[in-house]
Amino acid sequence: MMNKLVVKIGSNILTDKSGSLNYKRMNLIAEDIINTRNLGYEVLIVSSGAIAAGMKKLGLKDKPQEIQLKQATAAVGQSTLMWAYERIFKKFSTKVGQILLTRSTFSDRRRYLNAKNTITTLLSFGVIPIINENDTVSTDEIKFGDNDQLAALVAGLINADRLIILSDVDGLYSSDPKRNPDAKMLKVVEVITPELEAMAGGAGSIVGTGGMYSKVLAAKKATSYGITVNIVSGRKKGLITATLENKGYGTEFKPQNNKLSSRKGWIAYAIKPTGSLILDEGAINAILKSGKSLLPSGILKVEGYFDIGDGVSCVDTSGNRVAKGIVNYSSFEINMIKGRKTSEIESILGYKYSDEVIHRDNLAIIS
Repeated sequence: MMNKLVVKIGSNILTDKSGSLNYKRMNLIAEDIINTRNLGYEVLIVSSGAIAAGMKKLGLKDKPQEIQLKQATAAVGQSTLMWAYERIFKKFSTKVGQILLTRSTFSDRRRYLNAKNTITTLLSFGVIPIINENDTVSTDEIKFGDNDQLAALVAGLINADRLIILSDVDGLYSSDPKRNPDAKMLKVVEVITPELEAMAGGAGSIVGTGGMYSKVLAAKKATSYGITVNIVSGRKKGLITATLENKGYGTEFKPQNNKLSSRKGWIAYAIKPTGSLILDEGAINAILKSGKSLLPSGILKVEGYFDIGDGVSCVDTSGNRVAKGIVNYSSFEINMIKGRKTSEIESILGYKYSDEVIHRDNLAIIS
């Protein structure tokens, strides 16, 4: 059985200084990806570049900010991007397939599994899936934010062994290497801490949406699935295979030991919460330390409006999110039973779906 590798390629890597697609670099990356097969890997590509390609075709100098213009620019650029991948991989006798995803694909469990089955089928035919966000229909409410996050979700979706993010810098540094010549690269990151996240903060470029902070957040998601993540330069030849051969390029984020199952990873990162439950200290401890389900007695307050089967955030009294789960009761019902014992549910509501507001099997720790 072959290992699965997700390679994320950003707009800065795919384009040259003029904003045009950099075909020479795309050819080198494609050759590197083909060589991973000799190391026992099936590869998926999460590719940015549609909006960048569209900007060039439409003569836009600045990245569009209005959602309608973004959608139109992506529509124009997506065909150019895929045609480039089609021609490049044809040289290596390899077929590619386009998959455009939206946030709602991941939020809905059935569509989530359908996407997984489609990707798996493509891989079985030796096709390399080229995955991008469907910018032509995405709105602010359903966007991933950037393709770093999409790559992490895709890696979790297919139970990937490794995620390699090709960046315009060599890896994660102690500070911005463009501003501080004394900045040092972190070769290995065992645990992603709040301090490390703060250190990676920064804005992206005019053609991309993600900076190093986004890549660290993506690594945090993927490593919680038990996936090794590497950030390496996309401007240097052969670093994908070199990384798989453990030659020490870039920054490697180690997978977490207590990895999330596929379902809990979906709950933690894919579904969008529609409300929040404020929990008391006892409930927080029961969830975090004992792996218990959430009972109505530990709920102090309900925020938002949601129905049975929706995703909600579990928050402590200081506003810190500690978990996310799928509720067995609506916000209206939870408001009626919050702070009460399980034995009182039926007498209050006149019925009882479950003893738990959120069963532990549907509860993912995110703290």
